[in-house]
Amino acid sequence: MRIGEKAGLLAGTRQMRDAFGSALVEVAKANERIVALDGDLSSSTGMAAMRETFPERFFNIGIAEANLIGVSAGFAASGYIPFVGSLPSFLLPNAYDQLRLQVSIAGLNVKLLGSHAGISTGREGPTSMSIEDFALLGGLPPFVILVPSDESMMAAAVRAAAKHAGPVYIRSSRGEFPRVYGERGCPFTIGLANMVRPGNDVTIIACGLLTGVALDAAAILAEQGIDARVLDMHTVKPVDRQAVVAAARQTGAIVTAEEHLVRGGLGAAVAQVVVEEYPVAMRFVGIRDTYLESGSVEELMERYGFSTGHLVNAAKDCLRAKRGG
Repeated sequence: MRIGEKAGLLAGTRQMRDAFGSALVEVAKANERIVALDGDLSSSTGMAAMRETFPERFFNIGIAEANLIGVSAGFAASGYIPFVGSLPSFLLPNAYDQLRLQVSIAGLNVKLLGSHAGISTGREGPTSMSIEDFALLGGLPPFVILVPSDESMMAAAVRAAAKHAGPVYIRSSRGEFPRVYGERGCPFTIGLANMVRPGNDVTIIACGLLTGVALDAAAILAEQGIDARVLDMHTVKPVDRQAVVAAARQTGAIVTAEEHLVRGGLGAAVAQVVVEEYPVAMRFVGIRDTYLESGSVEELMERYGFSTGHLVNAAKDCLRAKRGG
C-alpha cells in the first residue's frame, strides 16, 4: 500500500520543493526585504524559482555552508529577511558553529530551508540523510522548527516564517507527500497543532511525511473498532503543550510518529510535556539510534519500523498499556 492510499490522500500531490519555491516567490513579491541565499543547490531545493523571478535578490554563495550562514547573518543584521536553502545533512554539521554564534545567540531573523531532509535521499545512503536535524536545531534556543505535512502546509509555513521575528527552520523533502489538506489551504499558526482526525481511544501525534502515514493507520484502526485521534504537530519547536495535554486527558494513550531519530525529536518533546503535565501510556515510532542503509523511502520505512503497519501495532500496544494489559 502506498503512503496515503488508505486514507485517500494521494490526489494532486506535487514535490515539496516545488511548493516551497512557489511560496517563496509569493512572499518575496509581498516583501522586498526577502532575499534568497543558495548553497549551489537551487535546482534541488526549489530556490531556482526565486533565481528566475528575482535574480537581483538571489545569491549563490556556493558549496561553503559556514560562509552561507555568515552571509545570511549579515543580511539579517542589515534588515533583510534571508531564506537560506541547502540540504540539512550538509548545512547543519558544517555550519553549526555559525548557526549558534552568528544566528542563534544574536537572535537574527534568518530562515533555513532544510531540503531533502529525513530519509528522502534514501538511495544515496546515510551520509545524505538528515535524521538528527530536529535535535540539532532544537538545541539552539531561539529557533522555531516547522515540519509541513503536505504542499498546502508548506506554503503556509513559508508565509508564517516570513512574518515571524527570529530564526526559523523549515523541513522539506525531495519528493511528494500525500495531500492532507485541501486546495484551499490549511490552518497554520506557529506552535498550534492541527487535529486532522478526531478520536477518543488513542492519539497519534505526527509531523511531516508521517502525518499521512498516521491517517492511514487511523483508517486501519477504525476498521478494527479503534477510534484514533491524529494531531499534525507541524511545529516541533515550540510544541503545542495544550494539544498534548488535551490528548493525554481525553484519550489516555499517545503514540508519536516522526521521520527522525526518536531521541531528541518530536517524541521527546511530547514526552516531556506528558511527564510534566499528565502522565499516560506512550509509544514512539521513529528511527532507533542507528544510521539507515540505502533504499527507497517505502523500503526504509518498513525496515526501520515507521511504516503504517508499525504505527498500527504501536497504537494497539499503547492501548494495551493504557488498559493495564
